[in-house]
Order: sequence, then structure tokens, then C-alpha cells
Amino acid sequence: MIRRTIFLVLVLIVVSMFTFWVFVKLPAGDPIARAVGRHPSPELVAEVRENFGLDKPLYVQYWRFASGMIPWPGLFLHEDVYFSYRNQQPVKDSILARFPVTVALTIGAAVLWLAIGIPIGIISAVKRGSLIDRLAMIFALVGVSAPIFWLGLLLLYVFHFWLGWFPTAGLPQGQSVLQSVAEGYFVLPWFSLAITSAAFYSRMTRGNLIETMAEDYIRTARSKGLSEGKVIYRHGLRAALTPIVTMFGLDVAFLLGGAVITESVFQLPGLGQYALISLYAADFPAVMGVTLISTFFIVVANFVIDIVYAFLDPRVRYT
Repeated sequence: MIRRTIFLVLVLIVVSMFTFWVFVKLPAGDPIARAVGRHPSPELVAEVRENFGLDKPLYVQYWRFASGMIPWPGLFLHEDVYFSYRNQQPVKDSILARFPVTVALTIGAAVLWLAIGIPIGIISAVKRGSLIDRLAMIFALVGVSAPIFWLGLLLLYVFHFWLGWFPTAGLPQGQSVLQSVAEGYFVLPWFSLAITSAAFYSRMTRGNLIETMAEDYIRTARSKGLSEGKVIYRHGLRAALTPIVTMFGLDVAFLLGGAVITESVFQLPGLGQYALISLYAADFPAVMGVTLISTFFIVVANFVIDIVYAFLDPRVRYT
């Protein structure tokens, strides 16, 4: 755990350095020009550049951002450095305001793709070669091949414009996330994200379970007289789900950092939409903030997965 914690800090530093280098090298546009408006005086440009800290050498600019990324209360994304060039607001406040939308989108989609993908994979593995297995593999193939933005637009057209069952894209102004969830504003985004992931999970579950059911300890369990259901669910499925845990942890962590395509298609004010707007506006502190948040979630997810592994599979040991 100590090694993993040190590794977390190291990864944050490396990602921050790479993000800073890319932002400096790419022709993303001058944030000063966006901040001062049209026809500014040279004095105003110099003053704003000094306030943003952009008149300093590159290593000084990076150190200002690096000193505000320590994952500790009061230090992480410190508002003295991480404030938006675009709207002059602390990046932390913008992230906290948008984070509930991303959490609601992630949790709903994750529940759906687990509820759809794992049962389909189990049934397909148990009834291998049957009609159900073939239909499940067709679903997996279509789900994996369909782009998320295409699925989102298709769902909007069918279930909003054509059938009128669900609300349009976007969230009502001033309405809480829970109320928006209750009124169905997240249903189409959930399914848009879940279909592709459910297809991956069904294929992974099917392949892993088929491979696990050929192991020696499965034959031993059958020879002891256990029912086929207990053999599958108590012994086979537990080992088969170990790779699924890895996928699930990383997928959830990735979405908590912002589902850019889905939030853009459905106009959800989450972290993904915030990152995209900030990229267009060359708002480096906001881009750095969202990038560090995403990296933090992914590294923590890896940390938790390593611990869960030892409980799911007693054969796993760390030295």
C-alpha cells in the first residue's frame, strides 16, 4: 500500500509534466487574447499576463501548477493557481459543481452494463453453441462496433423525437441532479454508454467462464457431487470475474474523469463537457485540473483493484 501511494504521486507528476509540455507546444491559442477582449492596450495585456503568471519562465510556470496538485485537503487544485482563464473562477469550484452530473452518469451506466453484460455472458457460456449464444454474440458484435456518438443520436431520435418517451438533451436550469435523474434526463445517456460496455463485458464473461470451466478444480467440484449451478456460480464464476473487476474499476474511473462524447451529445454539464470547452478556449488550468482528477481516479482504481483481487482469488499474493 505504501508503494502504491508513492506510485500514485509519481504518476500524477509525470502526467502533469506531459500535459504541461503538450499544452505549451501545441498551437492552442493565446489565452490572454481571450481574456482581455478586442483591441486591448499593451499595458492591459502585460498586466493580465503578469496576473496569470505567463510572463515567468516555463519551469516557474510548471512549478506553480505542480505545487497545487498535491492530493491533500486544501492543497489539491489550489485556487491561487488553478483558476480559469476563461471565466476567472477557481477550477475546483467548477469541477465540484459539475462532478455530481458525471457521478450520476457513471453510476447509472455502470449498473446497466453490469446488469446487461454479465448475465448475457453467463448464459452464453453455459449454453455454448445454442441459439441464445449466437444471439448474444451478435449483440456483442453490434455493441462493440457502434460508436457512442452514433448510439446517442440514434437514441435521441427514436425515444425523444419519434416516440416522445424521454426528455430532450440537456438539463433544466437550476434543477438538482437527483430531480433530473427522477425525471428521466439521464436514461438515454445511460443506455448510450452502457450498450458498448455491456457488449465488451458479455464477451469477456463468456470467454473467461468457458476457460475456467475446463480447469481441474472444476472437475473436482463436480466429482464431489455438487450441483451444476453451484459449480458454475460458486467456483467457476468467481474466478472468471477477476478480469471483469479490472475492467470495471478502470472503466468507472475513466468515466468519473468525464465522458466527453456522451456529455457533449446529450449536453450534460459534467466534467467531460467542461474539459472540451476548456480545450477549445485554451484554458490550461481547467484542462490540467480535469486531467489530474481523471489520473487520480484511475490510479486509485488500480489500487483498489489490487486489494479486491486478493479477496476474489485466494491464489493471488503480492510480494
